[in-house]
Amino acid sequence: MGIFGGRQPARPRSDRELLAAHVDGDRYAFEELFHRHHRRLYRLAVLTSSNPHDAADALQDAMLAAHRTAGTFRHDSAVSSWLYRIVVNACLDRLRRNKFGVCDEIDSNSAAIADPTARVDTTLTVHHALMQLPVEQRAAVVAVDMQGYSVAETARMLGVPEGTVKSRCARARTKLATALHFLAVDAATE
Repeated sequence: MGIFGGRQPARPRSDRELLAAHVDGDRYAFEELFHRHHRRLYRLAVLTSSNPHDAADALQDAMLAAHRTAGTFRHDSAVSSWLYRIVVNACLDRLRRNKFGVCDEIDSNSAAIADPTARVDTTLTVHHALMQLPVEQRAAVVAVDMQGYSVAETARMLGVPEGTVKSRCARARTKLATALHFLAVDAATE
């Protein structure tokens, strides 16, 4: 009992508890799980997809798939990793279907930043460079370098060997370094 005789607030349920409650018929458990991870999953979808509209559609497809297949979750990884993998796969599926409009080529002259303190320009430039990467490399480098997952976790999420994740990240980093070289040159000339 609480100080005033009422019930003490229940501790928040873990992701695993929410997923289990959803499978057991709790109508609101999946909604709570979705709201807990929505911002991070949407950011991942935007980084993996070619535009925000595709990201929103892919996230919706992913959440519907997760909702339907929650009973098949094997509990051999974190629920957030499972959701991450579903979102990445939905983005990859959408990109494969829309292959004709994936990315434009980087024009190093138009991507130069006139004001290096303008974070928005830098963010857009880096995002554009990410979109130039092959989808598999982008998924790996976003998971490891931007989302902070380990190589082993990323390998499990993407369903590939750890060595594949390492090589995809290395190739992506090399391409990003080449594409974003002018940012380092601009910073060095200040």
